[in-house]
Amino acid sequence: MQFVDQVEIHVKAGDGGNGIVAFRREKYIPRGGPAGGDGGRGGDVIIQADEALNTLVDLRYKRNYKAERGGDGGSNNKTGRDGNSLVIRVPVGTIIRDKETGKVIADLVEHEQSAVVAEGGRGGHGNAHFATSTLQTPRFAENGDPGEELDLVLELKLLADVGLVGFPNVGKSTLISRMSAAKPKIADYPFTTLAPNLGVVRVNEFKSFVMADMPGLIEGAHLGAGLGHQFLRHIERTRLLVHILDVSGATGRDPLHDFDVINDELVSFNPALGELPQIVALNKVDVPGAAELASEVAEALRNRGYTVHLISAVTGQGIQELMYTISDHLDKLGPREQMPVDEAVVTFTVEPEAERWEVRRTGENEFVVEGRPVELVVARTNIANEYALRRLHRQLERMGVIKELRKQGASEGDTVRIRDIEFEFKDEDAR
Repeated sequence: MQFVDQVEIHVKAGDGGNGIVAFRREKYIPRGGPAGGDGGRGGDVIIQADEALNTLVDLRYKRNYKAERGGDGGSNNKTGRDGNSLVIRVPVGTIIRDKETGKVIADLVEHEQSAVVAEGGRGGHGNAHFATSTLQTPRFAENGDPGEELDLVLELKLLADVGLVGFPNVGKSTLISRMSAAKPKIADYPFTTLAPNLGVVRVNEFKSFVMADMPGLIEGAHLGAGLGHQFLRHIERTRLLVHILDVSGATGRDPLHDFDVINDELVSFNPALGELPQIVALNKVDVPGAAELASEVAEALRNRGYTVHLISAVTGQGIQELMYTISDHLDKLGPREQMPVDEAVVTFTVEPEAERWEVRRTGENEFVVEGRPVELVVARTNIANEYALRRLHRQLERMGVIKELRKQGASEGDTVRIRDIEFEFKDEDAR
C-alpha cells in the first residue's frame, strides 16, 4: 500500500432544510392558521480516528466531501428530516488544520476519537414559527442556513513508542524485522526504506511496544536533502529514540560523526527532538574487524551518558538485551497518556470578529455589505417571496444596515450586493 502522510481535502456540511409556507385546510375550519413546518438540520462532517488505518492514501483520490442536506419542512407543522452526518475515517495520529488560517482544529491520538470539522446548517423556520397575535397569517418562511465549508490539511504523525533513526543502510529495517513481525524492504543500497514501517515488539505475554523504522536521514535532511525529511514529523510522536550506528567500517565514515550529524538534524527540525531520550545500538558487530571500532565508539558514547548496546541485526546478537533495555526505559517514561500532544481536540467557535459586518462603496451607485450576520439573514430569505423580502428589509433596518447605506450615500435605485445576490436599494424613510 502506498504511504501518504499529508493530504488536502474540501469539506462541506449539509445545508439546513427550508421551512415552508402552509395553512391548515381541514373540514369545518375554512380559515385555518399557519401550519408550515421547520426544515431539518444539515448533516455535520466528522473526522474520526481508526486504528485499522495507517495511511491517508484513500483521501488522496477523493478530495471533496459533502454531508447530506436537511429535509424541507412539511404541512401540518411537520419538521423536515435531519441530514445524515458524514464520517471520514483517518489513521490515529492525524492532525487536522484549517488550510486558510493554519489553525489546528483537532489532533486525533486515540482510536475512535473524533471531531466535527464542519457543522451542518440550521433548518429554516416555517411560517407557523412566525405567527403572533399581531401577525396571524405570516406568508413567508425561512430558507435553511448553509452548512460550513472549508479546506483542510490532514497531516499524519505516526504514533509509535520507539523510533529508529540513523543514516541509510545502518540496519534499521533489518532490526525491526528481527524484533517484530514487520516485513520492510531490505536491500544493500541507500534509501531502501521509502516510508516508515511500524512493528509491534512483544517483550513477554503482558508487555509490548510499537516501534517505527524511519527512512534514513542524511546531513541537511531538515532542509530537504534525501528522503528522511519527509518523515521527520513522525519522530515527534515517539517517546524514545534508538539511534543505530554502523560500526562495520565498510562505509569509511566515522560513527561518532554520524551520531552528531543525525542529532543536529533532529534538533534543527524541531528542538524538542533533542530532548527525547536515546539508546544507542552499534550494529554489524558480527563483521570481521568491527569489534575494535565498536569498543572505541561505545566507550566514547558511554562517557557522554548514553546507554549503548552492541548488536548484530543479521545474526541476532544482542537483540534480546536491547529489547529489554527499551522496555525498561519506556516503563520509566510512563504511559503515553502522560506525553504531551500538539493540541487537544478543539471545536469551532464563533469569534467576535465573525459577528461584525461592514458596508463598502464599490462604484458610483454600487455598494457591498459583508459580514456573517448580514449574509446569514440573506441566506435565510426566500427572495422569490414578496413577504419574505419585506421582512428582510425590516431586519436590515433593525441591524443598522440601511442606516449605514444612507450614511455612505446610497440612494433610491442604487445596487446593493450581499453574498451573491444584488438588490435595488429602497429607502422607505426618504418617501
